[in-house]
Amino acid sequence: MKGNKDNMADFLLSEDEKEVRDLARQYSDKDVAPIAKEYDAKHEFPRKQIEKLGELGLLGTRVPEEYGGIGLGVLSAVVVLEELARNYGGLAISVQSHIDLGMGPLLRHATEEQKQMILPDAVAGKAILAFGLTEPQSGSDAGGTRTHAELDGDEWVINGSKSWITNCGEAKYYLVACKTDKTAKGSKGISLIIVPNDAPGFSVGAKEQKLSVRSSSTGELFFDDCRVPKENLVGELNHGLPIFLEGLDEGRIMVSALSIGLAQGAFERAVRYAKQRTAFGRPITDFQAVNFKLAEMAEKIEIARCMCYTVAKMADSGVSFSKEAAMSKLFASQMADDVTRDAIQVMGANGISEEYEVERFFRDTKMMTIGEGTSEILDLVIGRHVLDEND
Repeated sequence: MKGNKDNMADFLLSEDEKEVRDLARQYSDKDVAPIAKEYDAKHEFPRKQIEKLGELGLLGTRVPEEYGGIGLGVLSAVVVLEELARNYGGLAISVQSHIDLGMGPLLRHATEEQKQMILPDAVAGKAILAFGLTEPQSGSDAGGTRTHAELDGDEWVINGSKSWITNCGEAKYYLVACKTDKTAKGSKGISLIIVPNDAPGFSVGAKEQKLSVRSSSTGELFFDDCRVPKENLVGELNHGLPIFLEGLDEGRIMVSALSIGLAQGAFERAVRYAKQRTAFGRPITDFQAVNFKLAEMAEKIEIARCMCYTVAKMADSGVSFSKEAAMSKLFASQMADDVTRDAIQVMGANGISEEYEVERFFRDTKMMTIGEGTSEILDLVIGRHVLDEND
């Protein structure tokens, strides 16, 4: 894959991060690209591929060595996700949920016992993780959480439901947002509790049949007097919101990476097609309408990549990056929406054929404009930061 080897953003990567990127790229091209079309058509969860990523060490790039990882940072996870999405978004988003929404809160807030119990198997790909926040009546509004948990002796008793949960039915551990103080209003009084998939009273509902990221298992969770040990509380009691917000900021960087990978994958396929396709006795790349469109696509991808890598470095440096993460996710997801659509246009009627795959990238990109904050919510978030900074 020549087009992405010496891009501008490479100057933001350390040698270790480049090695991770190259390993992820090699695996993606060799083992992911050939199965993507079939898995998408069957809505098949890519468990074997996730296990292989664990064997390669690509699930634990940001996890400390004592838990089986290699101890890099957010940027190392970004390049892995980008390379996976370049060939298949369905796999990439399942991995994103596992390493970001699942591992992230544990790395930042779990007890040592919780980390030892979960992280080594998660890094190895033996235990998939999921995050349970969204409910039927509340998506971006965490304050609408109705799933609740009460202490009964040494156990939490959980009742409620979750919807649109990535890795639903495939995860071994679910990190579930529960209202633990019924008297608290809005988003206050919420806690994060680990629920293993074999907990009594826990069940999985129907899986969604989706337009986008079809291999990623998405569905409902139900809690009917579900019981888990009180030691499964992550972080402080009734202080789950800050954990969610931290996760959202990092998650937006990760979705930026997914968007960039999807755009890059569609772009590469469009370029290959354009070089081979002739019209009026000439390659269509000889026509400005095609040539200029490809140039604009390349520009947009590189701008988004540089921004994403920069925000990831901010996260790794410990500085505030909430506004920048929102900007990066908004720009990258909208860029990918534009680029994947333009890739179809370059390829004409063949662009909407499943045979040429670009239509899949276009479909998968739509999820990027919704997950981790819709484009409209992100406009609100960015606007609030701008107003606060310019009093």
